[in-house]
Amino acid sequence: MSEKKRSSFTGSIGFVLAAAGSAVGLGNIWRFPYLAAKDNGGLFLLCYLVLVVTFGFALLTTEIAIGRKTKQSPLTAYSKINKKMGGIGSIATLVPVIILPYYCCIGGWVLKYFFTFLTGQGQVAATDGYFTSYISEQWQPIIWFVVYLVITSLTVFCGVNKGIEKMSKILMPILLILIMGISIYSLTLSYTDASGVTRTGLEGLKIYIIPNFSDITIKDFFVTLMDAMGQLFFSISVAMGIMVAYGSYVADDTNLIKSINQIEIFDTVVAFLAGLMIVPSVYVFMGTEGMSAGPGLMFVSLPKIFNAMGEFGEIIGALFFLMVIFAAITSSVSIMEPIVASFMDRFHLSRKKAVIIVTVYALVFGTLICLGYNLLYFEVKLPNGSVGQLLDVFDYISNNILMPIVAILTCILIGWVAKPKTIIDEVTKNGEKFRRKNLYIVMIKFLAPVLLFALLLQALGVF
Repeated sequence: MSEKKRSSFTGSIGFVLAAAGSAVGLGNIWRFPYLAAKDNGGLFLLCYLVLVVTFGFALLTTEIAIGRKTKQSPLTAYSKINKKMGGIGSIATLVPVIILPYYCCIGGWVLKYFFTFLTGQGQVAATDGYFTSYISEQWQPIIWFVVYLVITSLTVFCGVNKGIEKMSKILMPILLILIMGISIYSLTLSYTDASGVTRTGLEGLKIYIIPNFSDITIKDFFVTLMDAMGQLFFSISVAMGIMVAYGSYVADDTNLIKSINQIEIFDTVVAFLAGLMIVPSVYVFMGTEGMSAGPGLMFVSLPKIFNAMGEFGEIIGALFFLMVIFAAITSSVSIMEPIVASFMDRFHLSRKKAVIIVTVYALVFGTLICLGYNLLYFEVKLPNGSVGQLLDVFDYISNNILMPIVAILTCILIGWVAKPKTIIDEVTKNGEKFRRKNLYIVMIKFLAPVLLFALLLQALGVF
């Protein structure tokens, strides 16, 4: 596909909303709050914020600039920077290939819960064992998964302007309004438990935002730092080819630094609000014990909380899962796009053919993942100590192993082979000021690779 025919965003707002839409997904709404609850709230927030403006900024700037400079999808972009290191593009493209099927599977779960609350069945969703019972069914999860996949595929099929950009301009403002509304509501909550103890949303807010250093060991701090860095991959969609693909659609006269700053701010605000929406409400109804619910927080703990709110809980529950659907779809679209773009660039296919091929692939493997909780059920201990099923294996390979490897290799490519000047020249080619230039050079050459290597060693169970 020639550069002249390549689609592009109509303006910087479209790009920022699309990129922010990619970043604001299940990682923010689901993963960020439970990590914040697990890792001493305020300390996790502090680590995350520092990493966003340093580590995250360096990786985000690098990938978007590579995309715009080469006008290529991730599969072919890296070889344009250096032919000997084009293999990075293959690994980067493999990440969304692995993620897409199981992400759409989880998206199907969200659709199911939204429909449950919309039809006034929130009480049923709050019962013990409901989630396990649902995902263990053979056909229903597959049906919801297919519905979700079709929505994602149709959006990507419509292209960059009429599909991705248009959807992002509609859904992202609605998402922001919903998340702000529910966040404010969670702070007004108050609940007295059976033992007569009253807990309020404002007390939960203190736990969420104020760091507690009293019992923190060096090991605890390191775990929190690694969790915050791992979360950044989800939050800003780096090391999975997405930002390279989106960067390739950005016009040459767009102020990249300004756009990247806006993406960082939008994503961080939504991640913070997601925690603000969930952590105080979990504390109010379930105490500090409920805050250790882990990944099951959204599908197990929250329905119980909505149920405890009474009749109004049905409405809040429906609005919450509608918001999660919006967040999830903007992300699954961005996960599918680099795969489709890579097929188009590498094999010169039309968007229609590329979308059909990717959809069929996702349909087959997504169905297998749905069956991983019933017909294909197994348990395996992963190197990082966790025990998982088929979905967890896919997640571990893509997020814990391949993404840090892609990021490390990208740092080596830009920091030492092509040199930081390659990126600096791209982001300043219209005369823009790069105020964090020195920070960028230090991060991409030294600090980011060290942190990423530590993250990879942790995932491999070395420490």
